[in-house]
Amino acid sequence: MAPTDSAAQQASDLSADRDLLRQVALGSAEAMRAVYARCSARAFAIAVRLLPTRADAEEVLQEIFLDVWRRAREFDPARGGLETWVTTIARTRSIDRLRSLGTVSRMVEGASHQPPPVSATPPAPDASASSKQEQARVREALTQLPPEQREVVMLAYFEGLSQSEIAQRTGHPLGTVKTRARLALEKLAVLLEERPAAASG
Repeated sequence: MAPTDSAAQQASDLSADRDLLRQVALGSAEAMRAVYARCSARAFAIAVRLLPTRADAEEVLQEIFLDVWRRAREFDPARGGLETWVTTIARTRSIDRLRSLGTVSRMVEGASHQPPPVSATPPAPDASASSKQEQARVREALTQLPPEQREVVMLAYFEGLSQSEIAQRTGHPLGTVKTRARLALEKLAVLLEERPAAASG
């Protein structure tokens, strides 16, 4: 209840997250199942919301947890808890898939409509190879957008806001938000097309 107790509890939770991911890094299937049980529904909801079809979301979910398995040693509790870390991976992977599908600008049309319901249980994790360079390419491309366009993309994909929620958050008219989203995603698609998979830090 007291602030000190709350801080101590948070530190304890983060320490438990770090220990769990250490076990994942050591190859513990049981620890991996625990991470999946805790985070898969949220990760799947993000993928379903951002991607055009449920099938895409299911494939991306596999990639998300393959990434978690491979990158477990990189988890840094100073940057947030396990759910925050997995959510970041889920959004990054979903953006990667949008680029690879070539549907980035088309996605804008449906972005402000209702997010699809996520009622079914996420599918079981599966190993599937994918390139880490794609994540770096997307992040690099985002830095090249004009600030007002980048803001809309970041709010949509990294905070999961709808276009009407972005309009409320920023105080801009919904039409302005839609235009900026469209321009940003079209430019993002062009930037990613232009960039062959060159190694980028």
